[in-house]
Amino acid sequence: MMKKKGFVIILVGFLLTFSLTIFRFNSVSLADKNQEIRGVWLTNVDSEVLLSKKNIQQAIDKLVKLNINTIYPTVWQGGYTLFPSKIANETFGVSIFPEKGLQNRDMLREIIDYGHKKGLRVIPWFEFGFMTNNGSELATIHPDWLTNRLDGTTVKKEGVEERVWLNPFLPDVQNFILQLITEIVSNYDIDGIQFDDHFGLPSEFGYDNFTVSLYQKELKGLSPSNDSQETFWVRWRADKINQFVAKMFTTVKNINSNCLISLSPNPLHFALPAYLQDWFTWERKGYIEEIILQVYRPDIDRFIMELERTEVELAKSHIPVVIGILTGLKNNGVSLEQIESQIQETRKRNFAGVSFFFYESIWNWGKESPLIRENTLQRILKS
Repeated sequence: MMKKKGFVIILVGFLLTFSLTIFRFNSVSLADKNQEIRGVWLTNVDSEVLLSKKNIQQAIDKLVKLNINTIYPTVWQGGYTLFPSKIANETFGVSIFPEKGLQNRDMLREIIDYGHKKGLRVIPWFEFGFMTNNGSELATIHPDWLTNRLDGTTVKKEGVEERVWLNPFLPDVQNFILQLITEIVSNYDIDGIQFDDHFGLPSEFGYDNFTVSLYQKELKGLSPSNDSQETFWVRWRADKINQFVAKMFTTVKNINSNCLISLSPNPLHFALPAYLQDWFTWERKGYIEEIILQVYRPDIDRFIMELERTEVELAKSHIPVVIGILTGLKNNGVSLEQIESQIQETRKRNFAGVSFFFYESIWNWGKESPLIRENTLQRILKS
């Protein structure tokens, strides 16, 4: 109970402080600034949409028919790039995700070329952030880049998958991530780049020797709390990640000032204590220019509650805030009734738009046929 009270105090303090301050806002917008953002995430997990040029073009044609105007294709997943990367090859010897359909082609360039031809914004999605697959070449070649829990363990389960986390406080890790971002922004005609809830660190991590030594050096005589969610220990690590995000923002803008910085986080009351991701500070300081808030709540009352939180209202007052809506997972279909009601509640509150997670589940795995889902969504999203 005390932990929860501590974080409530932190959040309230942020809101009172920052609500009185106005920060800069530069954004790449749709041609019509009043046009509703309608986005879709494209991934290689449980979907073959990225695995051939033909699949990409067919998918984009279907999305245009639905009046979708923005796509977020994953480019960093599992500890691999999904585009041919010189940086990845130099760092761990694999230039592209080892999946047959991605070899000997550049799916990102194909998406950009065809997406722009069809009038879509294309914003690559840097999906895994500081996370990577356990056993990936990156994790195997650079074990010293990984962070760990207090008990020394490094693996965190996501469903059945085993993940490990790069240490976001380590200079070599920061340089690697910035190099990947630089490679994308420099080499592709993108409308922006998106980070998500993995652009942080699970709060149980950070007990590696480097991070502990840094903490002890900066706070002489003190060591990190054994309680991974102790308020000051969370705040210190979150501030370090804030500093890196500032560096990321400057790096991107120095390359392309028109490149939109987008973020798709979890709600703040979870993102900060659980993943050290203080996205409200990022938004207040102008480091992100579009938010796609993941509100994957089946209960409509809980969904609405997340939309009406103070930090969301404040963010919405000076940058586009889009609501991420779950359209289904492979083993968890979502009804059209739920999708439509959530779109309606989002529109009632004048958000900048909606984004669907994810492409495959727009049509498949639902309680209705793919044709009914397509026709219904086309009606809902009619321009």
